[in-house]
Amino acid sequence: MRRISPVLQQDNVDSNLISLIKTILAACREISFRVSQGELAGVLGSTLGENIQGETQKKLDIIANELLKEVILETGLVKAISSEEEDDTVAGNPQGQYLVTFDPLDGSSNTDINSLIGTIFSILPAQAHLAADDPSQFLQPGTAQIAAGYVLYGPSTMLALTTGKGTRIYTLDKTYGGFLLTEELASIPKYTAEFAINMSNQRYWQAPMQQYIDDLLQGKTGKRGKNFNMRWIAAMVGDVHRVLCRGGIFMYPTDTKDANKPDKLRLMYEANPMSFLVEQAGGVSSTGYQRIMEIQPENIHQRVAVILGSKHEVETCINYHQS
Repeated sequence: MRRISPVLQQDNVDSNLISLIKTILAACREISFRVSQGELAGVLGSTLGENIQGETQKKLDIIANELLKEVILETGLVKAISSEEEDDTVAGNPQGQYLVTFDPLDGSSNTDINSLIGTIFSILPAQAHLAADDPSQFLQPGTAQIAAGYVLYGPSTMLALTTGKGTRIYTLDKTYGGFLLTEELASIPKYTAEFAINMSNQRYWQAPMQQYIDDLLQGKTGKRGKNFNMRWIAAMVGDVHRVLCRGGIFMYPTDTKDANKPDKLRLMYEANPMSFLVEQAGGVSSTGYQRIMEIQPENIHQRVAVILGSKHEVETCINYHQS
């Protein structure tokens, strides 16, 4: 089994980018250890504060955020970072080549029940004409990403990574502390009979999504003519990992539950990096009306609807929205 560096060198990835990715993964290894210790390390439970999203912060949210922020900025390779847990962007080296965005602990509500959580990250080119402390540095569409990935903290710690030459899966070998390649190129099956969505919000969805899900639930007796199974982990990293491993469709659609937040998932920290990974594995990612990676961001904490996964099923769902 091969380590990260030789695989990236084979793809002619710039040596500085390899160094940055390895630094991010070093922080993720430390997060993995903290997660595995759980209550023994006193890291479970919530704080008294909220993040910029208005969400109660878990202790591990803050720990993971500080670990990533510190090691990334220390590289000198990064002009600025933007985190889901930070109100604003954080300036780094004014001459840095890269920008890094991250969700330090996706699915952190799962920490207290020992369920799946993960770290999502995206790397963009720094814009030389803009200052390091200018948030508009980050207002680039997902197509500008030069690398993206997530680290899943589960029974084993796994990494999904793309630099635009396919999506590869790695597993952390704790005997020496590095990630080893365990799947050369992930390939999402075109067809699926599995979907992931939070059904408790059904009454708040737009009509096209309600109709699409109704037809899935009708199974063989309905217009789709086959039975579907539902899976829902409540952590995007877990649901997307399942899609990469065996196909499926993951959805977090627009809803009317909160008029101020019709969309749930963050474009920069979740939707764009996951879309990059899914598309590089042969899948499709859309809002229902637009390819997610072509959206021009308007602010660093922008939210979008997400429909991603197996090509045929996502395109079928898109047809419901565009009919």
